[in-house]
Amino acid sequence: MREWCSGLVLSGGRGSRMGGADKGLVHWGGRPMVEWVCRQMRPLVAELAISCNRNAAIHASFCDRTLSDAHTDYPGPLAGILAGLRSLRGTHLLVAPCDLPAIDLALLDELQQLAFANPERIAVVRQGDRLQPLLCVLPRALLAAVESAWAAGERSPNRLWLRLGTCELACGEDDPRLLNFNCPEVLLAARQSAQGVWGSYVDHR
Repeated sequence: MREWCSGLVLSGGRGSRMGGADKGLVHWGGRPMVEWVCRQMRPLVAELAISCNRNAAIHASFCDRTLSDAHTDYPGPLAGILAGLRSLRGTHLLVAPCDLPAIDLALLDELQQLAFANPERIAVVRQGDRLQPLLCVLPRALLAAVESAWAAGERSPNRLWLRLGTCELACGEDDPRLLNFNCPEVLLAARQSAQGVWGSYVDHR
């Protein structure tokens, strides 16, 4: 399965909720968040890229190659995904955002298995009653459809995935692996509890 799948970590946003910081390079558990995600994805993919619009040299130390958006105005995660579909070689693209540093190999592997069983559909995580559209596996065969949607002005991965057809991996609303560290308040709370549940979780990864 590893041979047909490329990996892409999304780390190209403005970081507006992080006060403009390059979010993937913000530390969690002693390492940049993007490094945690790359470490979990690496065993499952034949090649690994990071979509980033800043600090490419630093990001490059965690992956095989970096990609940047064709646009300079931070057009959103769909632009990074489109760059991955255009550039990477696998028949499928495993995608994860950089601000899920607690993601683990088991969840990514389960998502990849779901994609393998449904090779023409987009495998995506459902957390409680909502999709996590940036945690997905896309068939590269959908490149033309994604290109067309982008050209027509679509910018929402959630809306586009539902239109193109999905299969879903159900996870609990409170699954700790899906805690989104996208603002300073969440990071601060995690650091303050570092000697508790989160500290133990990080120490054993």
